[in-house]
Amino acid sequence: MNESAKHETVLDTGALQLGRVYAQALIGAAMKEGVTDDAIEQLGQLVDDVLSQHPTLASVFASPRVSQEEKSRILDSLLGDKVHPVLLRFLKVVAGRGRLGYLNEIRYSADELKNEMMGRVVAEVRTALPLTDELRQSVQQRLADKLGKDVVLKETVDPQLIGGLVVRVGDTVIDSSVAGQLESLSQRARDGLASKLIANADSFASGS
Repeated sequence: MNESAKHETVLDTGALQLGRVYAQALIGAAMKEGVTDDAIEQLGQLVDDVLSQHPTLASVFASPRVSQEEKSRILDSLLGDKVHPVLLRFLKVVAGRGRLGYLNEIRYSADELKNEMMGRVVAEVRTALPLTDELRQSVQQRLADKLGKDVVLKETVDPQLIGGLVVRVGDTVIDSSVAGQLESLSQRARDGLASKLIANADSFASGS
């Protein structure tokens, strides 16, 4: 399994529960028309490419002082024929219930539900340095062997991380034996990078 979830999210548990309810409704409606993948992908694009880049619009969606009618008008103007009608109708329902401020949580839960439907599990991996392609594949394979499922990695780089690597699946931190194996991989990757940096510095200093 070579897929990796790129979005990084810190979400409130209560908000996630609400998001999951709405995500289930979206997936249910999308499945009836055979557009589940499209609906989830387009929701992700709305969150990542539009709302994250235009915080004023996100604030309008979340504001209780902006009417349902105005929010629906904005959705029509913004999305129109750019998204599948199933998603547009869903967003208008969410707007009508005053929940457009939870689109991030709904999107997150929709991704999780899709992974569950496909027999995949999301593993959150925090590392001190970005994973290389080789290390990413090794981490995915070892986790897949441990969990007995295909694994999607949600990667976060934290330079302040002590120990180099933390792996979490749901509320569970992977046990020390597997985490230790992955940490060993991570350490070798850091050592390799350090060696290259030192070699480059030596080359620069010698003028070669």
